[in-house]
Amino acid sequence: MTDAVWSLPITELSRRIAARELSSVELVQTYLGRIERHDGDLRSFVCLSSTALDAARVADEEIARTGSRGPLHGIPIGIKDNYTTADLPTRAGTTVEALAFPQEDSHCVAKLRAAGAVILGKLRMHEFAWGMVTPPTRNPWDLARVPGGSSGGSGAAVAARLCPAALGSDTGGSIRIPAALCGVVGLKPTYGRIGRSGIVPHSWSLDHAGPLTLTVADAALMLQALAGSDPNDPAAASAPVPDYTAGLGEPIRGLRVAVIRNHFFEAIDEDVAASVEGAIGFFEGQGCQVRDVQLPSLRYGLGAIFAIELASSTAYHDRSLAQGHVAGFAADVRDLVEMGRFVTGPDYLRAEQARALIMAEMADILSSADVIVTPTSPLTAWRTDESTVAIGGQQESVLAASWRLTYPFNLTGLPAIALPCGFDRRGLPISLQIAARPFAEAMLLRFAHLYEQAHTWWRQTPPHAI
Repeated sequence: MTDAVWSLPITELSRRIAARELSSVELVQTYLGRIERHDGDLRSFVCLSSTALDAARVADEEIARTGSRGPLHGIPIGIKDNYTTADLPTRAGTTVEALAFPQEDSHCVAKLRAAGAVILGKLRMHEFAWGMVTPPTRNPWDLARVPGGSSGGSGAAVAARLCPAALGSDTGGSIRIPAALCGVVGLKPTYGRIGRSGIVPHSWSLDHAGPLTLTVADAALMLQALAGSDPNDPAAASAPVPDYTAGLGEPIRGLRVAVIRNHFFEAIDEDVAASVEGAIGFFEGQGCQVRDVQLPSLRYGLGAIFAIELASSTAYHDRSLAQGHVAGFAADVRDLVEMGRFVTGPDYLRAEQARALIMAEMADILSSADVIVTPTSPLTAWRTDESTVAIGGQQESVLAASWRLTYPFNLTGLPAIALPCGFDRRGLPISLQIAARPFAEAMLLRFAHLYEQAHTWWRQTPPHAI
């Protein structure tokens, strides 16, 4: 190998593997070498697969014999530690030994294996998918800063080019927040677009599965492999799965962009605001009709999602509460799980009523728009020793700030993608968020891909990955 294959997206790696210009074994060895070199500082992986090289050899043999199964054949993928796997332990970020999880492939891992992907290892997460910090993982752009959560290991590993793609899960922003802070692409599909059986639950009506990748086209390839029905997830949709790559190069002239000015553009960092306004200007320059809109019911959103998420998480951990296992949880997670006991039935009902109102207003906006464009995060990655941050002269907890702009699309179940759109004055990534109608992932991928192709943000490598 004469070039840095670790810096290439799946689209190019797949082409080379299928043409037998590059072997899966060589690629896996390259990433294992990078993990050995860089992950001592980043600490993104929990464990590595002892059979990854064997799986790569099998992939190479199959490709030589019968050709490639598809674009993921022979590609190494990292797995967030709340997806169960048959050949690797699952801990969901907890150190409580009394809790055990099935030793079998989750729906998504099984689909990746069926596509010929090589499972590289398990990635760190904030315990039970709570929190926005993912200790002890560090951000490859600055080791003194957090990678985001709860899929922080996935975000850091993809950004540092320790794997070309990873699985994450998203309940209030846990795919898109690490993607934003680490400068990669994070896709949260429509609720039910990807089956969730075999993922340790957090909140049944808010949880989404999805990929983190270097590029939008790679996210489309991952979605293609993962989307579809799941007989063991009652919420999984049986809607047909389109070709998500087919429209990536199509123009967007004449399409309609809604910019929700309230909530999404209030109390955000000035560098973030400038970069996102630049992206909005780019879409105008491409001939899109850009319209500013308001979504008044979002003033109820934080209370609604917090009540639903707290109650759901506490319900899942009910046995752990009864048996005292919660005492072994990290302090921040233990507090949140125990707080859910105080959400009453009327509280939950009001939260669902607020959710319905927000969904109706979002649907009204999207009845006359093809996509919604917002910032992904109001701030860039904060220091590991910060529990509050100053935004616009006001102090705010990092928990509240970090998911403020992502959770509306969990409440509504709409598809949303995060992708790089610049850097702040400290050299930290800034992220753009694009959302669309239910099951219109092809539309948001089309917008995101066009923006990405006109810029070079994704090609920049973090200093702690070189």
